Amino acid sequence: QVQLVESGGGSVQAGGSLRLSCAVSGYFVSPTCMGWFRQAPGKEREGIAVIGTYTDYADSVKGRFTISRDYAKNTLYLEMNSLKPEDTAMYYCAAKISRSGGCNLRADFTYWGRGAQVTVSS
Repeated sequence: QVQLVESGGGSVQAGGSLRLSCAVSGYFVSPTCMGWFRQAPGKEREGIAVIGTYTDYADSVKGRFTISRDYAKNTLYLEMNSLKPEDTAMYYCAAKISRSGGCNLRADFTYWGRGAQVTVSS
């Protein structure tokens, strides 16, 4: 059973930066694909970044956010720069073991963290 625990959320002013971390544990086979999703109040969950063999980003964060993975530390990161008030949301880490369906923003992820709140004030 893969376990994902997010950290690093918080409050920041517009234009600021935050780095989210996601600690990964409990697996026998390393996830082939990991991603970050977010959900704002009253809105659907949005896939914003994934990493497998390659990375992929939603247009809304492209050029501002960077996803990375440290295999030695079993940790996934999301570096967020030039934050905007519209980035305010609960951010979730996700993982999948199977290669079926590929690694992209529309993939079906099996494992999810509990989320970390990011609030950006204007």
